[in-house]
Amino acid sequence: MADHTRRTVLRGTAVAAAGGLVGAMGGRAAAAAAPMPGTTAQGGHRFPFLEGAFKPVAEELTAFDLPVTGRVPRELNGRFLRNGPNVLGLEDPRAHHWMLGEGMVHGVRLRDGRAEWYRNRWVRSASVAKKLGEPYPGPVPPDDFPCNTHVIGYRGRILALQESGPLPYELDHELDTVGTYDFRGTLEGAFTAHTKFDAAAGELHAIAYYPTWDHVRHQVIDHTGRVARTTRIPVADAPMMHDFALTEKYVVIFDLPITFDPAGAERGDPVPYVWNEKHPTRVGLLPRAGGEVRWFEVDPVFYSHTLNAYDEGSSVVVDMTTYPAPFYVAGRGCDGPYGAGTASLERWTIDVALGRVRTRTLDDRPQEFPRVHEALVSRRHRYAYTAAAADMTLAYLTLDGNPPDRAFANALIKHDLLRGTTQVHRLPRYAAAGEAVFVPSERARAEDDGYAIAYVHNPDRGAADLVILAAQDFTGEPVARIHLPGRVPLGFHGSWIPDA
Repeated sequence: MADHTRRTVLRGTAVAAAGGLVGAMGGRAAAAAAPMPGTTAQGGHRFPFLEGAFKPVAEELTAFDLPVTGRVPRELNGRFLRNGPNVLGLEDPRAHHWMLGEGMVHGVRLRDGRAEWYRNRWVRSASVAKKLGEPYPGPVPPDDFPCNTHVIGYRGRILALQESGPLPYELDHELDTVGTYDFRGTLEGAFTAHTKFDAAAGELHAIAYYPTWDHVRHQVIDHTGRVARTTRIPVADAPMMHDFALTEKYVVIFDLPITFDPAGAERGDPVPYVWNEKHPTRVGLLPRAGGEVRWFEVDPVFYSHTLNAYDEGSSVVVDMTTYPAPFYVAGRGCDGPYGAGTASLERWTIDVALGRVRTRTLDDRPQEFPRVHEALVSRRHRYAYTAAAADMTLAYLTLDGNPPDRAFANALIKHDLLRGTTQVHRLPRYAAAGEAVFVPSERARAEDDGYAIAYVHNPDRGAADLVILAAQDFTGEPVARIHLPGRVPLGFHGSWIPDA
């Protein structure tokens, strides 16, 4: 196979299509990006990931002393951050794919009951710096990319993450880009967007893939902040592995029939990955203590995101969101992914003794971005939080799917997985919600003693609110709505980063 880099493999013709330098304004780059297509189709084609709730914002904002409806809990001292693709300088939407948009991190700083500031900043990769007319410090790293998928706090650092190649980018506490981060010189090759932090062990885990590898890598970053162990796991067809799961005993690996397409890469396809019916769907258990992976075959499905996983006797339980097969990550050749149906919340029980996997649907309502109390990662949990955003479901859905009502189907959902019940916090008309992150109270006495926090579009203002819900009064009025000065487009993942 030819030695493709991420720049040639995953960006394809999008590199040639993106262009136009953007001027600086008052020392802070405020991008005057090329106009984005609205709801008007071009050549009979619509671009749902450039419209409506997904429409990119065109400038970086800074605002202080944000107005609040309600009261910000005084115990919430930190930053709520969320990353997502926000394309910069796009000239031809036909060459665009949502997953390739330049990463933009949105953040709100809370302290002592006040919403001190809001900022949104593009991640300054070399290409973004060039478009913004700014210098890029130092040499350009291999596979450089403005990480757009996740943002996490790690040992006092803020890291923007991307899968399959690029180094993480470190941001400072005001969301300005510091530079790439390689875990003190110990990270070789690709990383992931979906790390798992085992708080009890003090370990950060990752599963990394790359289109030219004949394996994937399990990486363990220990308490010193260095990559302490890397295990290579042989796999065929170079599959995409967007997420994984972790228990106290095992690393859970999902090998799905979305595989690298060399011919598509040669053509310059923006995302050269295809649904490969010849590739088996299987889940593997890698012992954390060392040993070989044990594989279990399952029916074809697209596994999207992990809620959490834990050991239960001789079994492993994984809660996750999945889409029915087939799923086309490259979408219609541009724009973004789409599938044959909507995402639902599922539980897979991997019976190690009997060598089989039992699957059942926990909630079949369209929903995504499952989150759990982060201190319980790899251990038994009771509660889960998901987002139902109609615009996202509609953008992902094929014509033969069952579309939700764009106006009334937006909600945040709290799941009690012990009782099998849910609570739904319904949102106003057209109020699309992003991922909800759970933040525990300072003196929490129960797993759900805390807050669910999410960015929600406010259609009356044409801008976003940061909504804070009391998790134990989930259907009640928000504790606080913090009114932001601009929109936060639907994007990917984020974190609460408390003050040290």
